[in-house]
Amino acid sequence: MTEHGPLDLSALEPRKIQEIEHSRKRRQILQGSERSADTNQAEEASNLDNLIRDEDAFKYHFANIKYYSVTQASEQYQHEWMRERCRPGSTVLDWACGNGENGIFAAECGAEVRGMDISPEGVENANLNAESAGVADRCHFEVMDGENMTFPDNTFDYAVEYGALHHVELDAALSELARVIKPGGQMVCVEALRHNPLIHAYRRRTPHLRTPWEVDHILGVESLATMKKYFSTVEARYFHLAAIAAVPFRKTPIFRPLRAALNAVDRVLLSNRLIGKYAWIMVVTLGDPR
Repeated sequence: MTEHGPLDLSALEPRKIQEIEHSRKRRQILQGSERSADTNQAEEASNLDNLIRDEDAFKYHFANIKYYSVTQASEQYQHEWMRERCRPGSTVLDWACGNGENGIFAAECGAEVRGMDISPEGVENANLNAESAGVADRCHFEVMDGENMTFPDNTFDYAVEYGALHHVELDAALSELARVIKPGGQMVCVEALRHNPLIHAYRRRTPHLRTPWEVDHILGVESLATMKKYFSTVEARYFHLAAIAAVPFRKTPIFRPLRAALNAVDRVLLSNRLIGKYAWIMVVTLGDPR
């Protein structure tokens, strides 16, 4: 077993300090439900008035959240994967938990959940959200460096992460994940892709929404080869290309049928891997850590 000491924030690399500061700003504005904070009224979180602590700051620092109104298909795929596995008796890691939505969902499915994030504010929000959801007895979050975790080897049956691998040094993070996931265990990762020139141009035009490291380390299809160094099974599916066109209509009655139609187009288009790489998001399932 690898020995690790407690996280010393003052000893972290500058890139990690920058990530913590960026996260602090965001977590002080929004306590949770990021992906349902600016969407169709029927799908918005019911307690946004309590979760959004500064409306003006939210509009500026979360200007890209509107695009998550079209991520239903990838989130449904992720949730179905979790429902099948995150059952009573299973142990689940919510890696780089943010405000804890994935870990809370796993706990609601019956699993025992431990979550971690390098952001103290994120961890505080995640534990508050777990209490509000009534799952704090089996879902706990703590401050930890995802590239140097303090969990013992072979701790978890499953792990989940959403949009976090491009915040870290990929080899270091995957090595740690392979260490703490049990032999035969699995993980699901939801990550943005960098190949679409229009999407990536938007990232570069909105530097206040993300750190420079984040922009420069958005994953590509070649990242799958890196994942194969640490997991024997690596499978990717691609989501959200045509569906992005529905975003301007998210507050209108036509949004949901329009999104459904565009999702159908995407299922055909993105089944071709040459086209799939130009999608916005890929969901990668990892299995059998090496």
